[in-house]
Amino acid sequence: MIFETVIGVEVHAQLRTNSKMFCGCGTTFGLSANSQTCPVCLGLPGSLPVINRMAVEMAVRAGLALNCTIAANNRFARKNYFYPDLPKGYQISQYESPICRQGRIEIRNGGGTKQIRIRRAHLEEDAGKNIHETGTSGSRVDLNRAGTPLLEIVTEPDMRSADEVVAYLKGLREILMYLDVCDGNMEEGSFRCEPNLSLRPSGQQEFGTKVELKNINSFKYVKDAIEYEIKRQTKVLNEGGKISQETRLWNIERGETAVMRSKEEAHDYRYFPDPDLVPLKLDDEWIEGFRANLPELPAVRTKRFVSDYGLPEYDAAILTASKGMADYFEVCAKQFDQPKTVSNWVMGELMRGLNNSGTDISASPVTPERLVSLLQMVDKGIISLKVAREIFPEFYSSGKTAELIVQERGLTQVSDEGALAKIIEAVLSKNPGQIAQFKEGKQQVLGFLVGQVMKASGGKANPGKVNELLKKKLG
Repeated sequence: MIFETVIGVEVHAQLRTNSKMFCGCGTTFGLSANSQTCPVCLGLPGSLPVINRMAVEMAVRAGLALNCTIAANNRFARKNYFYPDLPKGYQISQYESPICRQGRIEIRNGGGTKQIRIRRAHLEEDAGKNIHETGTSGSRVDLNRAGTPLLEIVTEPDMRSADEVVAYLKGLREILMYLDVCDGNMEEGSFRCEPNLSLRPSGQQEFGTKVELKNINSFKYVKDAIEYEIKRQTKVLNEGGKISQETRLWNIERGETAVMRSKEEAHDYRYFPDPDLVPLKLDDEWIEGFRANLPELPAVRTKRFVSDYGLPEYDAAILTASKGMADYFEVCAKQFDQPKTVSNWVMGELMRGLNNSGTDISASPVTPERLVSLLQMVDKGIISLKVAREIFPEFYSSGKTAELIVQERGLTQVSDEGALAKIIEAVLSKNPGQIAQFKEGKQQVLGFLVGQVMKASGGKANPGKVNELLKKKLG
């Protein structure tokens, strides 16, 4: 039987606030265990939560960017369940009254685009973290993360493949990072996702039984886990079995999913309004103030890069995937009016250097001004493109100017016609056969002769000038 895959996604995005959702404890990642806790996030009796205004602002900005309707009236609820890293025995979340509803995001789907509907986005607090170390008896709990503000973003079941899910996640992550409401760090768990996946016979309208894949923090693992789960469910159904509604974990080492627990329904959590928190009312004018100040978002910026700079859509999409990278490109393009050349260098040599050194674009040792200085040397014929690429690793790591490196290595391009004429004469005297072929009409021989001149000059000859002089010489 042929099955259709149906996928919806829940994303937990940690908001970039300095303090937690309901208390004043810090949110810095990586500090010693339980050093950022207080009676509120420890769940001690008598402690009272207070709503973090900045988290609400960030949720509103994210909702507007995701084309959501912002609820003027919303409230927090208690989601009751027991787990060792949830000291209160419940999580403060939003249930019936989420802050954002009915949005959408456009993803690139093959050669076209596709709209993915956002069902809701709501505020909640994160749980702590259980630490299971090999070679020790028992586990430990770190509650530094408990109470950290999260925005949970839930889609409708609009995706049909692992590739669509990855495209959605990348697009969503870009938007949240452009807004500066989430740092998007998947390794630290700031952006983690839970795909909900089911299969149904092709053409059937009714959904199949849903399986949730829990807390995946890598685009690769998301793709691998979904593709494995599609194969697993297809095999079960084709053999006459039934899919159980459950939550499964992705085992990276074994490359397979494994049962974590049976999947709960909303009524299992016994939601009820949190009696310690008053309903939240947002002023319409306050909301509209955020709408008016939204930054240019990735999809809009991509289209502008194509129209304003004449870049291919591929280049524009790569450059605008990171706000820092897009800003860097625009600074360069304003100083050096050859956008495609700038794009090639940013996407090529610069990105390679950043990736190899594990450096973010914001800390790039090659500033836009330094990169432009190198490109201008090529444009003016001081050095060749080949030389510029050869010196880039040293240019990137040493902090030296391009001019100094070229001078130290003696790589200044030779453009003097007298000097080049002597090299050309020597090359032509050694290649009479190629001269005869050229005069017989074999134009491709010219490329060979240019190469020989470049080789004889140690790569220092100006190739454009060499081309020009050879044509004159050969008539």
